Amino acid sequence: MHPLDALTEIAYLLERERSSRYKSKAFRTAAAAIEGLSDEELRDPGLRRRPGIGDSTFAVIREALDGGVPERLATLRAEAGLGGGGELRSALRGDLHSHSDWSDGLTPIEPMVEAARRLGHEYLALTDHSPRLTVANGLSPERLRSQIEVVSGLSGDGFTLLTGIEVDILDDGALDQEDALLRELDVVVASVHSKLRMEAGPMTRRLVAAVSDPRVDVLGHVTGRLVEGARGTRPPSEFDAREVFAACAASGVAVEINSRPERQDPPDDLLALALSEGCLFSIDSDAHAPGQLSLLDYGAVRAEAAGVPAERIITTWPLPRLREWLARDR
Repeated sequence: MHPLDALTEIAYLLERERSSRYKSKAFRTAAAAIEGLSDEELRDPGLRRRPGIGDSTFAVIREALDGGVPERLATLRAEAGLGGGGELRSALRGDLHSHSDWSDGLTPIEPMVEAARRLGHEYLALTDHSPRLTVANGLSPERLRSQIEVVSGLSGDGFTLLTGIEVDILDDGALDQEDALLRELDVVVASVHSKLRMEAGPMTRRLVAAVSDPRVDVLGHVTGRLVEGARGTRPPSEFDAREVFAACAASGVAVEINSRPERQDPPDDLLALALSEGCLFSIDSDAHAPGQLSLLDYGAVRAEAAGVPAERIITTWPLPRLREWLARDR
């Protein structure tokens, strides 16, 4: 295989397994360093001295040039377990929650778009963070306006990149961005990122206020829990889930089935409750790198096991139907 393809796929698979961002970045940097080089230039022993090429990436380049699948790539492919989710996974047409390096994602927007296209997505919403989340380099109104202009030029050939935001739900349930900007966006995912241990009563009122806002489309990772991974574990927030999901159903807000294995949010019991309350759902990757867009597999497995009908999952809808739904209250 071509060394460029090998380096890019290794980066993609490292991102999918949520490996250290420095590992995946090293392979993306090496891929950028060799892009456009001829085979003769790639075989030059001096290639190792080129900026961006390290021992590991140089070994991958040499193994690919020798005509085989590099050992590192073969191992990652075997470990990845790509696929899964059955019929429901194949019914998914897109993803409404993703991040780029405009906030806390690992890559520019363009590689996210390229990866979404390779997965066969019809659409992807770019939902970088809002201003209050400074640790994630949240977007000020000015930066968000600039991003909207960039996003507008990245659709075509059967794929649409939707404008969006993962807006912070503030302590009182208000949304962390200008009203006019939120109305301009295609997709608004609202999530709690602070004071996750708030008492149940105030947290319930906070979430109900947010999902009752006509600008909100999706309630992101509702409990905020972490069940595995490098960040450790975190218990779910406490709130009256029946009241929150009833508010979602009344407002037509979709409950996100967050596909990140470290989140598995909502938990199984709350997923069943949201289903019984008549909620819509959105299976999303919450991807922070191109390789993580394929995490939709995990969300589809959980939704299928819970018996969530495909017609109640908005990310199975074709784009015209989705757009009509997104414009319902704007």
